[in-house]
Amino acid sequence: MHQYLRSIIVIIIGVTALLHALSIAEAADQVFGPFAVDTARPDVIRLNGVIDAGSALNFRRALQAAPAAKLITLNSQGGNVQMGLLIADDIHQRRLATYIPKGSSCFSACSFVFLAGIERKVDGELGVHQISSDAPDLVGAQLAISDIIDLLNRFSTPVEVMSLMFKTHPDDMHVFTSEEIERYKLNRSGDPTPARLAPNTAHATAVLSAGGASHAEEHPSLPVKESEPEAGPLAAALEQEARLTPLQEFTKRPNRIAIYTGLDLFGADISSMKAGDAAACAKSCLLMNGQCKAFTFNANPKIKRGPNCFLKSSSGRADGNSVAFSGQFLSAADTDPSAITLGTIDPQTALFDDVDLPGGDLSRRAHRSARTPLDCRLACVDDDLCVAFTYVKPKKECWLKGAIGKPAYGMDMVSGVKKIETFSPATIISLD
Repeated sequence: MHQYLRSIIVIIIGVTALLHALSIAEAADQVFGPFAVDTARPDVIRLNGVIDAGSALNFRRALQAAPAAKLITLNSQGGNVQMGLLIADDIHQRRLATYIPKGSSCFSACSFVFLAGIERKVDGELGVHQISSDAPDLVGAQLAISDIIDLLNRFSTPVEVMSLMFKTHPDDMHVFTSEEIERYKLNRSGDPTPARLAPNTAHATAVLSAGGASHAEEHPSLPVKESEPEAGPLAAALEQEARLTPLQEFTKRPNRIAIYTGLDLFGADISSMKAGDAAACAKSCLLMNGQCKAFTFNANPKIKRGPNCFLKSSSGRADGNSVAFSGQFLSAADTDPSAITLGTIDPQTALFDDVDLPGGDLSRRAHRSARTPLDCRLACVDDDLCVAFTYVKPKKECWLKGAIGKPAYGMDMVSGVKKIETFSPATIISLD
C-alpha cells in the first residue's frame, strides 16, 4: 500500500511538472503597460492593472500585436477616466467582447471598458462610483460626466446603472450583485462566429473503446464490455462548439485541472491509447483543443498490453477503482468541484472469485439486465439498497444483496461488497 501511495505521489508530481512545462512553452506574453497578449492565444487581450495616462496608447499597441483579437479579459481597480473612455470607444468600434473572470474585479474606469463589449459577461466583480478629481474644476467635471453619459448611451447602458454610478460616492464602490447583473442585463450575448471545422476532428471522432480505467484488468473474471463507436453525438457536439461566440469559446477553454486518485471516470470515451505514464495521458487530453474534457489513467503496473489511457468527452460516471488516476479539465465558467460521495465496489480489492454470499437477496429473481459480472457490479453500485452481489457465471445470473450472508465457497461465482467512499481532488493545477 505504501508503494502504491508513493507511485501516486510520483504521478501527481509528474503531471504537475508536465503541465507547468507546457504552460512555460506556450506562454510568450507581449506586454504593453497593463495589457498583455499571449502569442499562443492571439485572440485574447488581457487587462491586468491600473488604467494610467498611457493606457489608451498601450491598448492600441496591443491591438496591433493581436489584430485578430476578439475578447478582452478584465482585472483592474480602475484609474484614469479619459483613458478608460478611449479604450471603451476602441472596443465598441471593433465590436470586441469583454469578460470579468472569476476572482477578478473591474471597478471604476474599468467599468466603461466592460460595458463597451458587444458581448460581455461578469463572473467576477463589477463596481461603479462617481468620478473624482483633486482639482475644483466644475466645468471640467461636467464635461467629463457628459462624455461618460454620451459613451454609455452608445453602449445601450441601462439608466439604472448610470444612476447607481452617479449616486455612489467616490470613496465607495457599488459592486453589482448577481441579481442586479441579471436585472440590468449586464451580461450580453453576441452573435456566434461562422461555423468552422474544429481541429483534430478526425482524431476526436476515433472512438476506440467504451469504459473506464481498468476494463481489461478490472478483474480476471470480468470481461471487457464492448460497444460500437458513437461518432454521431460527438460530431454534433463539435458542430455546436464550432458555432460558439468568442466569449463562449473562451470560457469553455480549460484553465485548470482537478486530479483524483482512486476514482475512475467511467465511460464517455472518445479515444483510448497506451501511455507511458499519467502525465503523457494528461498531455494527450490537453492537446485536443478542448474536445477532451477528462481522462482516466490505469496505474496498475501489471498492465503489459492494451490501452491504459482513456480520453473522455465528459467526466462520465464516477466509479471507485484503486488503480485509477483521473483528471477533469475545468474552464473559467466552471466552479471548483466539490467532494464526491458514492457507493463503490472496488474491482481491485472488493471482488472475490469462487465466493458465494448466500441469502439476503433483494429479489426472488436474478437481475434481468445484468448479464455479465461487470453489469452486475455496476447494478449493485447503482442500487441504494444493494450492499453486495453474487454473480453465477455458468447461469449468467446476477443476485443483488440487501444483506451480507456468511461467505461460502461457490465454484465459478464472483462476489463483491459495497462500501461508501468520498473522493476529493488530490490537487487542482492551474493551466494559466
